[in-house]
Amino acid sequence: MDKQNNKSIKPSSRYKTDRKSLVVGGIIVLLVAISPFLFYSYKSLPTSQVWETSLFTITTSFPDWYSFAWYFTGKAIPLYLLLLWFFTCRHWWHWIILVPIAMYAFQLWGVLNESNNLDELELYYLVPLMLVIVPAVYLIRAKLFNRITGNDLTSFEEELMEKKSTWQQIKDLFR
Repeated sequence: MDKQNNKSIKPSSRYKTDRKSLVVGGIIVLLVAISPFLFYSYKSLPTSQVWETSLFTITTSFPDWYSFAWYFTGKAIPLYLLLLWFFTCRHWWHWIILVPIAMYAFQLWGVLNESNNLDELELYYLVPLMLVIVPAVYLIRAKLFNRITGNDLTSFEEELMEKKSTWQQIKDLFR
C-alpha cells in the first residue's frame, strides 16, 4: 500500500536559490570574515613618526605610525561593518544605523586630519542628524504599527493630542 506523493513542486526546487544571491552572499560573508585581519593590520606599521620606504617617506603628527594605524582601524573597521549592515539589512528600521555610521565617519575624519581633539566634537555634528533620523524612524514605526493593528492616522493624531504624564508617555513608547 504505497501512496505516491502527487505534489506539483519537486522537493529540490523548493530550496533552490539563484546563483546571483549565492555569489552576493558569499562576498558579504567574505567581507565580514576578513574584518579581524583588517583590524589587526595596524601591527605591521612602523613604531616611528617617519615612515621611509624606497617609494615614499611620510611623517605623522601622532606619536608613531603604529598609533595612527591603531586609531584608524579602530574607527574604520566598525564603520566598514556598519556600512555592510546598512546596505544588506532589509528591516524597516535600518535607517537608524545611519546614526552610528555618522558617528564613526566623523571620528575617522578626525583621525585622518590628525586632530588633537579626537572623539570630542562628533556629538555636535550628530545632533542635527539625530534630530532628523530618530523622529523619522519613529514615525515609520508608528505608521507600521497602526497599519498592523488596523488603526487609522486620525486615531493616532487624537492619541498624540491627549494630555499624558511623562511616565505614561514613556510607557507608550514601549507598547
